[in-house]
Amino acid sequence: MFRSRSNEEKAPTAKVTADLSKQPRDPEAPKGRPTPKRSEAQGQRRRASSGAPLDRKEAAKRQREARRADLARQRQALASGDERYLPARDKGPVRRFVRDFVDSRFCVAEFFLPMAVVILVLSMVRVPQLQNIALLLWLGVIVMIVVDSIGLAIRLKKQLRERFPNEPKRGAVAYGLMRTLQMRRLRLPKPQVKRGERP
Repeated sequence: MFRSRSNEEKAPTAKVTADLSKQPRDPEAPKGRPTPKRSEAQGQRRRASSGAPLDRKEAAKRQREARRADLARQRQALASGDERYLPARDKGPVRRFVRDFVDSRFCVAEFFLPMAVVILVLSMVRVPQLQNIALLLWLGVIVMIVVDSIGLAIRLKKQLRERFPNEPKRGAVAYGLMRTLQMRRLRLPKPQVKRGERP
């Protein structure tokens, strides 16, 4: 009646654990796997935290930050000419050659804006002779730009055919002509060649 029950209690539990240890373990069960190293566990936690955001606000915030970082890289690339981060329209050896081809020459079209300002001022003066001069200047500037652009386009097409026979050249000439309309110091990506230095 007053005998110790501790031995009797220990015996059944020992039998149960022995029986469990003899049963085959399910390979899908998480028990029995080695504990991951601390560095692996921290890496998994980092990946989980940097994974998909929990709500829409967080997702929008991350998108904005990523877009801002991309734009900053693009601005820096446009200033330095770094090919890796340039926008798609400026990438590639063909576009780089077109930029260098245009930047190495004087083009009439790049002086269009300053000349347009001068002509506009002359046309606003209420003197009929000056207004006639302004009109003739407009016509002269437009003719010079058209003639210069046609000559540039012909030379550029020829150079592109010789240098890049197997590369896609679609839109390259139009890209070069649009670049001629910008003043040299305002062009992006920044010019990488000096005037007269042939690419």
